[in-house]
Amino acid sequence: MWKLVVGFVLFAALALFILMKSGGDIDMSGEKHDVGAGHAEPAASALAASAPAAASAPVAASAPASAASQ
Repeated sequence: MWKLVVGFVLFAALALFILMKSGGDIDMSGEKHDVGAGHAEPAASALAASAPAAASAPVAASAPASAASQ
């Protein structure tokens, strides 16, 4: 049984060594939940970009309906 534990530890150490030497981005500090201002700027610009399209949509949608009623 102890041979399995030693083998696993050696294999894990070898795998981490290879990943670190190959340039893999390994972060052993756990999950990060950064809810900073990085998402606020793209959301505001996307909202501003969609506002003109949303304003013209009702006019374009009502044009076929008004033409059909005449």
